[in-house]
Amino acid sequence: MAQEEGQNGGAEKTVVEVSFKSVKPQLFVEAPKATDAIQFYKAAFGAVETCRSTQPKRKADQELPHIVSAVLQLAGSTFIVADLSDDSSSTKGGGAGFAMCLETEDLKAAVAKAVAAGAVSESEIVEVEGACCCAERVTKVKDPYGFVWQFCSPSNKCGTLISVKFSAYLD
Repeated sequence: MAQEEGQNGGAEKTVVEVSFKSVKPQLFVEAPKATDAIQFYKAAFGAVETCRSTQPKRKADQELPHIVSAVLQLAGSTFIVADLSDDSSSTKGGGAGFAMCLETEDLKAAVAKAVAAGAVSESEIVEVEGACCCAERVTKVKDPYGFVWQFCSPSNKCGTLISVKFSAYLD
């Protein structure tokens, strides 16, 4: 830890160094659709579910258990899917948008597989330098839960090839 002089009347502040091991994006879907979303991500993208935490008590016996979190692995990375609940107001941010960007050699096949699983194609494949973290070609689909997934072709212009990338998406 390091000490430094603060802005408020010379008071000292303690600076704590923090390191993170990973980033795990969490997708909140309208309850009780997380189960369907998980099945979609498995079918469309080949995601593998590694863990699931549920809250079994629901208002009615016929309702599905509330998914608190389901951990999915995709292309060496992890993301989490959960049912949006009434008490998850802290997740409702005012951001401009978010998209998951998947790098693949075969953009057409990726779109076809996602559309066959229930996604909607949002754009043609376009060739734009830097369109998606140094990709040369990019297209996108919107999943049945409102999330945009970009498919990007790999490019060696950035020096390294990354399997899964996350990028902000603005309409």
